[in-house]
Amino acid sequence: MSLVVAKFGGTSVADFNAMSRCAAIVLANPATRLVVVSASSGVTNLLVELTQATVTDERRLQLLKQIAQIQYAILDKLERPQDVAAALDALLSRIASLSESLVLNRSKAIMDELLSMGEQCSALLFSAVLRQQGAKSSSFDVRQVMRTDSHFGRAEPQIEDIAMLARDFLQPLLERDIVVTQGFIGADAEGRTTTLGRGGSDYSAALLAEALRADAVEIWTDVAGIYTTDPRLAPNARPIAEISFNEAAEMATFGAKVLHPATILPAVRQQIQVFVGSSREPEKGGTWIRHQVENPPIYRAVAVRRDQTLLNLHSLQMLHARGFLAETFATLARHKISVDLITTSEVNVSLTLDKTGSDSTGSGLLSEALLQELSQHCRVRVEDNLALVAIIGNRIASTPGICRQVFTVLENHNVRMICQGASPHNLCVLVAESEAAQVVKALHENLFEGQA
Repeated sequence: MSLVVAKFGGTSVADFNAMSRCAAIVLANPATRLVVVSASSGVTNLLVELTQATVTDERRLQLLKQIAQIQYAILDKLERPQDVAAALDALLSRIASLSESLVLNRSKAIMDELLSMGEQCSALLFSAVLRQQGAKSSSFDVRQVMRTDSHFGRAEPQIEDIAMLARDFLQPLLERDIVVTQGFIGADAEGRTTTLGRGGSDYSAALLAEALRADAVEIWTDVAGIYTTDPRLAPNARPIAEISFNEAAEMATFGAKVLHPATILPAVRQQIQVFVGSSREPEKGGTWIRHQVENPPIYRAVAVRRDQTLLNLHSLQMLHARGFLAETFATLARHKISVDLITTSEVNVSLTLDKTGSDSTGSGLLSEALLQELSQHCRVRVEDNLALVAIIGNRIASTPGICRQVFTVLENHNVRMICQGASPHNLCVLVAESEAAQVVKALHENLFEGQA
């Protein structure tokens, strides 16, 4: 049986009309048997605010009311089927209970369960929308199969366990129902709710597709595929019909928000093709991500990742010595910080931090404890308000003239870091965040808009 896993993001399930459009997309393809949903647009942000220690009782009640209004607006359009209404009431009551528990107990386990509630509401309601349109559909608690470790806020999936559990508990359901389940969340071996970190719903869909050996994963969002750059920065940006896994991984890593960076990994392992399209305008098509594509161009896209932190480490111990980098990376690893880009000189190391490593609440980088530990063996300087601009393509490291073409465009901008050569698929520069839009627009005009 051909199997497609479809994932719908927050804007795609924002309200009843949006869910109805997505239901039509699901029903148009008989191979779509598993649907993975995010929380309705705005709900996760409200839940994150509920986890904050500074939230007042008055604000807590306002947040709970806002969350309930979003969910009840969808339920009302469903004409409030009794079983769905009762289940939704129970979920909203659980949100209130968990938010009250956090007042006395700042447990990360409680936070993760609270943050999972948006997806639980969406799965319940979207399954009901499908049934209203005549489909045989049921909602499924993904925590039965999405096994993770106990690192709350950014749990690591246990791939072999997920595959076994999905075959035992999820596969049989797909033969009789269109199954709707949650993205972003899982459970550890003790059954405690965990989350995969911000943006983890794409990853969830790909992990389930891998476990079920699906033919394709469809990521439905609010844009019609992947573009040569953000159209808001360069009005002449063009949609890309197909790209390779390597190119897509680079784009996701370096800021193309259409796709979560981790999504590509399970797809690559099983060579599952991935489609990215707009749930609002499915007729416009989208972008296919495949193992290989014919005639890949030197320049494929320009991506930008904002809100970057540059960590500068200076130590004379580095001079003709060994072990400094090993000690530095061991310190970062102990604090669960992943390094993104790095450049070195005899006595200095400059590196950017991978913010995809932040947890579900958006925190997790550069704690005081980390800075103090680093300061014990080097001088530390932190620079913020930076943006990483990446030129994505193919054969970049081996094609003459690339640097001249790129740096001619950048001659009037202060470049804080340059990384090129480690991958044939990218050339990265770090610039002031205030200049990022201008840099992206100029690079796109120079590298893409002069081409036929």
